Amino acid sequence: MSAFGWPLRRRFLLEPGTAFLNHGSFGTTPRRVLAAARRWQRRMEANPDRFVREILPGALRDAAARLAGFLSCSERDLVFVENATSGANAVLRSLELRPGDEILATTHGYNAVRQAMRYVCSRTGAKLVEARIDLPVKNESDLIASIQNNIGKRTRLLVLDHVSSPTGLIFPVKRLAALARRRGVQVLIDGAHAPGQLDLDIASLGVDWYTGNCHKWLFAPKGCGFLWARKSAQRGLHPLAISHGYGKGLAAEFDWTGTRDFSAWLAITAALDFYSRLNPQRLRAHNHRLAIESATAISRAWGMPLDGPPELHGSMMAVRLPDSLQRSDPARLMSRYLTLRRTVVAVMQIGGARWLRLSAQAYNSPGDYAALLRTLPEK
Repeated sequence: MSAFGWPLRRRFLLEPGTAFLNHGSFGTTPRRVLAAARRWQRRMEANPDRFVREILPGALRDAAARLAGFLSCSERDLVFVENATSGANAVLRSLELRPGDEILATTHGYNAVRQAMRYVCSRTGAKLVEARIDLPVKNESDLIASIQNNIGKRTRLLVLDHVSSPTGLIFPVKRLAALARRRGVQVLIDGAHAPGQLDLDIASLGVDWYTGNCHKWLFAPKGCGFLWARKSAQRGLHPLAISHGYGKGLAAEFDWTGTRDFSAWLAITAALDFYSRLNPQRLRAHNHRLAIESATAISRAWGMPLDGPPELHGSMMAVRLPDSLQRSDPARLMSRYLTLRRTVVAVMQIGGARWLRLSAQAYNSPGDYAALLRTLPEK
């Protein structure tokens, strides 16, 4: 396959002249994978009845088996969901919490999942506790200490981002899961950014539930996510929409919740093929190097700190915005970057400060980050 950077852009639908440095938010799908999804759509529409009744059940399980192999887990314990937020909601809304119980998360959690936790707590009388993690972090111990100090006698569930959405910081989830397990606390991992960005072995992490996206770093179409559940944590776990498979087991309940477009799930095999042809180890090294070098250069040019050390990052990293921009609206800042510099970035609010989060993907090259080095957008 073509070299990374500009030569690879033609395999995507990215608009010419725009530096796309925000793959982390929504991803972008290669032409080849989109074509595979369209083939599944045409196959379904040729005879929807036959497809849904005779082809879909086996095809979904085949796709799940392929994804499970990539994630180093059993196909029997893995189901498709629309995205990691849906997977997290399915777990949270299946829990039997009581007044006074606590859910422990961090201040770096994804806001949609935070809202789901708030909703569940409001319905059950449980309490959401967020371990504060200040930036910049010095090392992995900073991530562990804050969480460890907040696990209490009433903690029933620990919810962690594997890769922090606001910054790209990688949490030591295996060590934290072992710590939680020793205290009788179950663990849900929001792995929205992990598949494709990290080399995953989900079954070895020691967690109860793991949900992730395939449309970000694995190149799948939008609407392709997964939920893995340890065998002992599957009892009582149900999809958000209860349907014909209720009570018949994990796959039966989640595979069919009603009529929908299944092409994004079925195209995961094409996405994995594309990812594999890029040479995963080489791809991750390219993304990591580009993210670190670009963020470091911008940090020096602006005189502002990075969110943490390079070894705690994969393909994303955050730089604190200069003081002159700290009161600017994040959405307006992102719009100004796009309008003035033809550069797509993410601006995140973390702990009372605004940070610029940069992503690096196979189609990016050092020149994509040049506009950020030259100047800042107007306030």
